[in-house]
Amino acid sequence: MRTYNEKISIYHGMVSTIAVNLAGNFFPIFAISILGATNYQVGLISSLPPLVALLTTIPAAIVLNRLEQQKRTVAVSVFWARIMFLLLIGVTFVASNYQAWAFLIIVALMNVPGTISNIGWQTLISGMISEERRGSFFSDRNRLLTIVGMVTTLIIGIVMKKQTDNALAYQCLFFIAFVFGLFEVFFLLKHKEKAEPKKNKEQNSFMDWSIFKDNGYKWFLVSALCFNFTWQLVWGLFNIYNVKYAHATILWISIFSVANQLVQIFSFPLWKKWAEQKSNTLMLVWVAVGMATAPILNVLSTNLYYLTFVAMTSGFFVSGTMLLLFNLLLEQSPKEKRTYCITTYNVLLSFVAFIAPQIGIWLLETTGMQKSMEISTVLRLISAFVFLLMYIKFMKNQKHALLKS
Repeated sequence: MRTYNEKISIYHGMVSTIAVNLAGNFFPIFAISILGATNYQVGLISSLPPLVALLTTIPAAIVLNRLEQQKRTVAVSVFWARIMFLLLIGVTFVASNYQAWAFLIIVALMNVPGTISNIGWQTLISGMISEERRGSFFSDRNRLLTIVGMVTTLIIGIVMKKQTDNALAYQCLFFIAFVFGLFEVFFLLKHKEKAEPKKNKEQNSFMDWSIFKDNGYKWFLVSALCFNFTWQLVWGLFNIYNVKYAHATILWISIFSVANQLVQIFSFPLWKKWAEQKSNTLMLVWVAVGMATAPILNVLSTNLYYLTFVAMTSGFFVSGTMLLLFNLLLEQSPKEKRTYCITTYNVLLSFVAFIAPQIGIWLLETTGMQKSMEISTVLRLISAFVFLLMYIKFMKNQKHALLKS
C-alpha cells in the first residue's frame, strides 16, 4: 500500500517526464534540423548543462543544507527551469548565425534552477521513503514513468512525423512542455514534508570531508564516475549518427525512444529482483557489460529497423542503470551525512558529464565514427571491471566481519 507522499511523487514524476519528453528529447534534432548546429555544438547540448551544474551545485547545496524544509525551494526552482522553455520558442527569431548559440545558452541557463531542484528532490525524497521501501518504490515509480514517457514520445512521433523541418511544430512542443512544468510545481507543493531543525554546525559547514573516510562511499564514487564517463562519452555521437548518418526523422527518433522505454518497463522488476537477491553492486557489473554492447552494435548498420532493435537491447540495461545507481548512492551514503554525499556525487558527476561528451566529439573528429564507438565499447567494459573490483572488496569485508563475530 503506497503512502500519500509516494503517490504524489509518482504524479509529480509523470508530469515531469511528459515535460522533459516534449522538449528535451528533441533538443538535438531541433538543433541540427532547424538551427543548423555543427557537431561541436551538438556535443555542447550534452556537456554545457553539467558544466553549469558543476558551478551551481555547491552554492545550491549550501542553501539547501540551511533549510528546515526544502519543498518550496525545489518547486520554485522547477518553475524557473520550465520558464526557459518559453525562451526557446523565440530562438528562431534570432539572426541565423547566432541561433544555435542562443539555443545553447538557454539550455545551459535552464540548468541553474534545474541543479537546485535536482539536489533538493534527491534529498527530499530520500527522507520521505524508508530504506526498506526504496527498492520496491523506485522500481515501480521508474516503470510507471517509463510507460508515461513511452506513450508521450510515441504520440509526438506520430503527430510530428512530417514536421522534422518545421520550426513552428517544435515551438508548440516547447509551450506544451511549459504547461506540464506548471503541473510539476503543483504536485511538488502537494508533498507533506516534516521540518528538520538543522544544527548550527551543519548550517555553517561548507563541507563535511569525513564522508571520504567512508570506504563504501569512496568505492561508490570511483566506480560510478568511471561508469558515467564511459556512458556519456558517446551521447552526442549517437544523436549525430542517427540524424546525419541514418537520416532518422522525428518519427524514427520517437520509435527508437519508445522501443528503448518499452523494454525498460518490463525489465525494472527484473533488476529490482536480482539486486535484492545478489546486490546492487554485482548487478551493476552486468549493467556495465550490457551497456558496452550499445556503441559497437549501433554503428554496424544505418538500417532504421535494425537501430530500433539496438535501442531495445540498450533499454534493458538502461533500466538497470537508472534503478541501481541511485539505490547504490543512497545505500553507500551515511544517513547523517547524506546531503553532503549526494552533493559531492552531483558535483563530480557534473564534471564528468561536461568532459565526457567533449572527448567523444574530439574522438569523432580525429578517429571517425566507427573507431570512436569501438573505443567507447572498450572503456565501458573497463568500467564493468571497476564495479567487479568493488563487489569483490565488499564481499571480503563481509567475510572478515562474519569471522570476527
